[in-house]
Amino acid sequence: MQRLTITIDDDLLAEVDDFMARRGYDNRSEAFRDLLRSGLESADNTCTDSRQCIATLSYVYDHAARELPKRLTQEAHDHSGLAQATLHVHIDQESCLEVTVLKGERREVKAFADHVIAERGVRHGHVALMPIDAAADHGHVHTQSHSHSHSSSHSHSHSHATKSGKK
Repeated sequence: MQRLTITIDDDLLAEVDDFMARRGYDNRSEAFRDLLRSGLESADNTCTDSRQCIATLSYVYDHAARELPKRLTQEAHDHSGLAQATLHVHIDQESCLEVTVLKGERREVKAFADHVIAERGVRHGHVALMPIDAAADHGHVHTQSHSHSHSSSHSHSHSHATKSGKK
């Protein structure tokens, strides 16, 4: 690990200290490492490489839009190698939120996320990509899989991640 010295103005340092307090950081080094990782990921928005990543795709959509829930479900099934798990929340009479955990090559994950967000009827969407090695910096991620049936005549297999290490 390298040590570096930076100079920042007092107002920016106050913002960093407020950020640390809100998020519960114990020291500035951890806060700066996470801020740098996030900044580097945001700055590298081309996502054309084959590095492995894990991501969350969050989107709000109109569940009454013609065939949209069916198309979104089909997309997830067509990319089952990327889609690890999905959380579905009914927001109100017209809107649903889905959060999907994706894992795979950055370019494939980004392309899938962009395609879902661009679907007609998807009102808001956001994808947050993280390199796999960054996820390992704060503890190990273990997955458990199980299957269960829905009220329809088919079943789905879902993975659940649990984190060991720091809480």
